[in-house]
Amino acid sequence: MPRVEVAALAHIGAAREPAPPERSPRVDPVTLGRRIRHFRTTRGLTLAELGGRTGTTPSQLSLVENGRREPRLSLLTAVADALAVPVGDLMAAEPPPDRRAALEIELDRAQRSPLFTSLGIKPVRPGRTLPLDALESLVALHAELARRHNASHATPEEARRANTEIRLVMRTVDNHLPELEQLAEDMVREAGYTVGALTHRSVARMAELLGFRIIHVDDLPHSTRTVTDLANGRIYLPPASIPGGHGLRSLALQAIAHRVLGHEHPASYADFLRQRLEINYFAAACLMPRGVAVEYLAAAKRAKDLAVEDFRDAFGVTHEAAAHRLTNLATRYLDIPVHFLRVGDDGGLYRGYENDGVPFVQDATGAIEGQPVCRRWTARTVFGLKDRTTENYQYTDTPAGTYWCSSQTGTQTAGQFSITVGVPYVHAKWFRGRDTAVRQVSRCPEESCCRRPARELAQHWQGSAWPSAALHAHVLSPLPAGTFPGVDDAEVYAFLAKHAPRG
Repeated sequence: MPRVEVAALAHIGAAREPAPPERSPRVDPVTLGRRIRHFRTTRGLTLAELGGRTGTTPSQLSLVENGRREPRLSLLTAVADALAVPVGDLMAAEPPPDRRAALEIELDRAQRSPLFTSLGIKPVRPGRTLPLDALESLVALHAELARRHNASHATPEEARRANTEIRLVMRTVDNHLPELEQLAEDMVREAGYTVGALTHRSVARMAELLGFRIIHVDDLPHSTRTVTDLANGRIYLPPASIPGGHGLRSLALQAIAHRVLGHEHPASYADFLRQRLEINYFAAACLMPRGVAVEYLAAAKRAKDLAVEDFRDAFGVTHEAAAHRLTNLATRYLDIPVHFLRVGDDGGLYRGYENDGVPFVQDATGAIEGQPVCRRWTARTVFGLKDRTTENYQYTDTPAGTYWCSSQTGTQTAGQFSITVGVPYVHAKWFRGRDTAVRQVSRCPEESCCRRPARELAQHWQGSAWPSAALHAHVLSPLPAGTFPGVDDAEVYAFLAKHAPRG
């Protein structure tokens, strides 16, 4: 399927700026040169003999054949006549005339790349005396060199930069992507959705409309959440651990999203993150379709009874999914600026969004992931409460103003976490829990607020304490490499071969 262009994210992960349109098609000089060499050698002519027939020197022809000089039209016409070949055959846009010519072109391009140039290594001239198998090996080595170079640059620093860029872009568009909203709305309607929670049957129907069948297996590769077999039209999912749960519908929709959005192999880690954002957004927009969701939220606003837990239950999703989906719709359709946090019980911010000015702690690059959340914010104070069966509410006075927040906790293998949605004080009137008497004062991101020890404790223990820090290994390790970051290609291909239909 053709790629669906999401305007706000179009530049994220782009390998290079698109070339300006040209007035007329131009053939690649290297391909043109290799075509001339191919026809010259098949006719048994030397450079000197072809030069004699065209009135030019062998050195000039050599530059043309090596793609280092583009011939004038008069010379190109003379060469075509001397070789008894139509000019159009020399300038054809189709692949090179033979395998050797294709390899020579690949090697030439690799040896002109900034990566190879930076190594200071003398390039190899792919003359006719260079054996074909040696040429094959050189091209393969350059490809592997480029792959390892790209993988080595997928560092945590790159991830933070890419995450920051995406977060800032999404803030400018109020976390709302209209192209994906419309696409999801159209697809769920075509699959028969009308109101309420999107059923598993509707999700399966969406897959069928794209020519795919959903299959549950208990041996998915450990590095994957889903695997799609494009050749045989299958989407493999794990078995249902909780019948009717939100997770499998979301996973299936994310796999479907790759297809309907026309995703290709990510060209960079930023491109990978952009794709992840798009499929997650699409899945959420399907599970909580814009039309029905906005109608539901608008009615709750009119009643001054907005609540994430009600939104969650109305569409049969997780609290986190409902809270984050609210950020997609609140500003654009309810005129409410909002912020969202997912915080671990260690106080670190795992995921955050804001367009209401709430002051997140940032590192020197502007990244917020992994940064400490103020101990006095609802996202942290909620861990100290005994009653966590429902949402907990709090007002917090910050340097940027007073905010009302609602938090709910959850548990996963790595520990507890909290999900928080908050708004400026003036917008609290639309939410359930606005009458809470709980109030805190925060000066974060000023370190003296809650990240420096009390003076008397520091005076007493400084020099007398020697803690052993827990190592956060992900901070030191590079991001996962591979065609798809973090995925074991060998394991995936073996899995597909095992489950592919026979015959």
